[in-house]
Amino acid sequence: MASLYHNDVLKRLNEKGFTLPKAASPAGNYVAYKKVGNSLYISGQLPFDKEGNVITGLCGSSIEDEKAIIAAQYSALNILSQVEAAIVDFDKIESLTKINGFVTSTQDFKNHPLIINGASDFLVDILGERARHTRAAIGMSSLPLGAVVE
Repeated sequence: MASLYHNDVLKRLNEKGFTLPKAASPAGNYVAYKKVGNSLYISGQLPFDKEGNVITGLCGSSIEDEKAIIAAQYSALNILSQVEAAIVDFDKIESLTKINGFVTSTQDFKNHPLIINGASDFLVDILGERARHTRAAIGMSSLPLGAVVE
């Protein structure tokens, strides 16, 4: 049986217009998540929207920051789906430790932290204070499937 906290997380997602998707299977020779002691590591999650399409683009060129921020929220949503698959109940989360955010961008793009704030803000809004984390926001020339973020 899911805890009240777990149900509150699902309710907050719904209030923001999101539904927790089924956790995606790995697309290669790796695992989607790995438990080591009391820690859980999640493989990179692409921004699949509600229709299952990856949000693509190049920040500083072919996608506006606002849409890239939404893509970062979808990547965070997909992280949560992996967490649920791994531990079943969000109440088991003591804290998030670190988020590594990758942003496909032009060489002169400077708003990487703004884009990845989409994921950070989303996680704190949904999970509360236990979701405060350290973070890196890194610019990339490309990501799998042309994704704008991972």
